[in-house]
Amino acid sequence: MVIFRVFSAITLVLLSSCADFAGKAAQPEVADVSVKVVKPKEKSLQKPEKSDIDPDVLFMLMTAELAGQRGQYEIAIEGYTEAAKRSHDPKLAERAAMIAMYVKDSYKTNETVALWLSLDSQNITARKVAALSALKIGDKQGAAEHFRVMLASDVVGFEAALHELAIALQKDGKVGLIYDALDVLINQSPNQAEIYFMQSLLAMQMNDKSLAERKIQQALNVRSGWDKALLFQAQIAVFSGDLAKAKVLLKDAVSKYPSNAKISKMLAQVFIKAQDYDAALDVYQGLIDSNPKDWESKFAIALIYYQLDKDGKAEEVFDSLMDQPEWKYQAIFYRGKLTEKQGDAKQALAWFDKLTEGPLVFDATVAAISILAKDKQYSEADLRLSQAQIKFPKQKLQLVLVQAELYSQQKQYERTFTLLTDALLDFPDQKELLYTRALIAERLDKSATVEADLKKILATDPDNVESLNALGYTLLNQRDRYADAEQYLQRALKLEPNSAVVMDSYGWLQFKLGHAEKALSYLQQAYEKQQENEIVAHLIEVLSGLGKHDEAKELFEKAINASPDDEYLLNIKRRLFSGTHQ
Repeated sequence: MVIFRVFSAITLVLLSSCADFAGKAAQPEVADVSVKVVKPKEKSLQKPEKSDIDPDVLFMLMTAELAGQRGQYEIAIEGYTEAAKRSHDPKLAERAAMIAMYVKDSYKTNETVALWLSLDSQNITARKVAALSALKIGDKQGAAEHFRVMLASDVVGFEAALHELAIALQKDGKVGLIYDALDVLINQSPNQAEIYFMQSLLAMQMNDKSLAERKIQQALNVRSGWDKALLFQAQIAVFSGDLAKAKVLLKDAVSKYPSNAKISKMLAQVFIKAQDYDAALDVYQGLIDSNPKDWESKFAIALIYYQLDKDGKAEEVFDSLMDQPEWKYQAIFYRGKLTEKQGDAKQALAWFDKLTEGPLVFDATVAAISILAKDKQYSEADLRLSQAQIKFPKQKLQLVLVQAELYSQQKQYERTFTLLTDALLDFPDQKELLYTRALIAERLDKSATVEADLKKILATDPDNVESLNALGYTLLNQRDRYADAEQYLQRALKLEPNSAVVMDSYGWLQFKLGHAEKALSYLQQAYEKQQENEIVAHLIEVLSGLGKHDEAKELFEKAINASPDDEYLLNIKRRLFSGTHQ
């Protein structure tokens, strides 16, 4: 029975959430800052001196405050609005506007924000609220006017302000309205590079990479050599999968801005993604030569050594980071991972148990449970998992997956399936839960569930290579589904042409279709990239089918000596090398 293969990430731990080592390239998503609309606080305004305020205004304020505390927001809005008009105090107009936004009264919001701006025309917060209100009713001209003032007042803060608005509009799928309003503004200010730059960011937010490329180029046409735009242009290439273009762009940017560490670090990350680790090491070493206290680059180098199995060098750098407060937790964690990789489970546990505070406590807890499970210390693993469920209630999803792995390792597949099915009631569209249940369902011969779960992932994420590969691979168990399998695997291969597991799946399909020579080519390429036992088993099978028995036998002996208990190899032994062919 086939076990789905989990992809080996191109950069392994190098780009993991724990690493976060090289100033990650900003994703094309708006930052989580927003025009917050909060419930008015039940706290009275500081009472002004009677000599400073008209008695009628004071009465209005007291009435508004009491009304707000009692939830009578319409009265509160009217009170603050009238008080603002009489006192010409923009803070009172702001208070009225915020209450109007809180109760989602668009008419009152527009009225109070207009008053606020009449009293303080340069107030950026008022402009943001006004722009948001205009966008919500589709008034692009009005929003563009507010954008014009915001840009003129604060060029640097303009990007952050639009990020806030995009967050506010994202739920309703109206981010495109900001883009359209900027189009209006461009007609008024065609030589403003910041506008094109923001449109490029928004285009990426809308998943339109070609539009993003055009807009960032327009920004560069207006402001040639703008480092920020050059960096984002390279990011777009990375997001589009064009690493060659990204490298060219970043190398050019580095030559223009040799002291810009952010650009250099992104170039190093692109080298890593392209598996050119030596080039990445050169970039990071250059950064360290320029700044010996660049601990981030040192940590990155340690992770590359870790990836390349240069354990001694990795250990040396990790140890050097132990005294740096900002990096000691990462250093301890990866010393544990390094020791685990070297096969010293006891010492690895000791390293992970050192992490009792800091950002990696949860990661260390899960890593320790994983070690115990691999060592078949299931009782201790279960105990630690129970403690983790109490200590980390917000990590429920991750801990369910850890629990599923524990059950699965003990071959408790029905129990695992039930656990995952229950979890999907709380997280019905969670991809990792669906994928993991598909894996277990395949073990239980629940082929309909396998297909349904993987198709559900692909319905929302059609370019999910892992699911495309898994679905195509599992359909190979059904002779009448080979055409469907080929469709999924060809798509996976197009998206990830250098993936060993996809090459293996496609090669195995070709063997099933009777194209043994073609199968051999793909499987040999897969084996060169990744000596996984299932790939080895497929390659041995094809070699044997082509009559290359000595070559098949030699490969089998090498693999079985390294993994004497592997189920794929034992199955091959029974069928091909013990006279019990099926």
